[in-house]
Amino acid sequence: MARTRLYRDGNLDLEDFPVQDISGYVCEPGLTVWLDLCAPTPAELEQLREEFGLHELAVEDARNEHQRPKLDRYRDHLFMSAYAVTVDPAGGTLDTSELSVFITPNALITIRPDDRFAMDRVVDRWDASPDLAKEGVGFLLHGLLDYLVDGHFTAVQELDERIEELEEMLFDESLSDNGDIQRRTYEVRKSLVRLRRVVLPMREVVNSLLRRDLHVVSDPLMPYYQDVYDHVLRATEWTESLRDLVTSVMETHLTVQGNRMNLIMKKVTSWASIIAVPTAVTGFYGQNVPFPGFAAHDGFYASTGLMVVLSVVLYWSFRRKDWI
Repeated sequence: MARTRLYRDGNLDLEDFPVQDISGYVCEPGLTVWLDLCAPTPAELEQLREEFGLHELAVEDARNEHQRPKLDRYRDHLFMSAYAVTVDPAGGTLDTSELSVFITPNALITIRPDDRFAMDRVVDRWDASPDLAKEGVGFLLHGLLDYLVDGHFTAVQELDERIEELEEMLFDESLSDNGDIQRRTYEVRKSLVRLRRVVLPMREVVNSLLRRDLHVVSDPLMPYYQDVYDHVLRATEWTESLRDLVTSVMETHLTVQGNRMNLIMKKVTSWASIIAVPTAVTGFYGQNVPFPGFAAHDGFYASTGLMVVLSVVLYWSFRRKDWI
């Protein structure tokens, strides 16, 4: 499946025209072409390489999934690999959608391995800023990067909210002992590790695009790219702080569990000490030898009174020390 757009002197001139017609447009001055391919075949990628003169290594990276976010520079074009991310509202797991981008002087080519990437939202951003369309490929690339980075920022914010929920659950005795906190904490930590692998390299990608020798970002677009770079830095710093925070949540949860276990053991030990008093007294009076009160009611009353007095004294002592 392919989508195409043609901008002529900053105005949208054609849309969804045949891919075969691109070769007739890319050489004309004042034209900017966008081509989007979803799940292309190896034959289509090879045809694309021949049509635009793309480097074989860049095409190979576009063919193979799970690339690291990066920006590679070739003689007459650039290759960018990036990811869009979303957080599952139910489970809190992070989902990534890979995107390969070829950047030429007058064409932007996006390649998606599947239809999970919401390209329609990128198109909506382009349509929302028609006054910048005259900046050519830099305008298209900015809309794409702005959507990607905003998605990273939204994912970080959602994970932050989930960590706040975990913090509130830490001291809730009805929730902290059922294992749900530990499971959810590990899920959030796993999502943060995956998000960090996506967000952290984008700082280098956007920073490289700001270089003037690449001739991608024109002067009117420079403030917009600077804004994207600022969002990248904020998302990166936020991700790093959340990694430390989720580690603190895990450590605090283990500490709370340990403290509660110590409290339980303290109470059990206190009650065991109280129960040991009548056991000791009855064991003493159970000797098969004569002793004061043997075979008489006075011995029963004395042993019972001794058990009650000692048990009450121990209970009062443990209660005073908050052991029970």
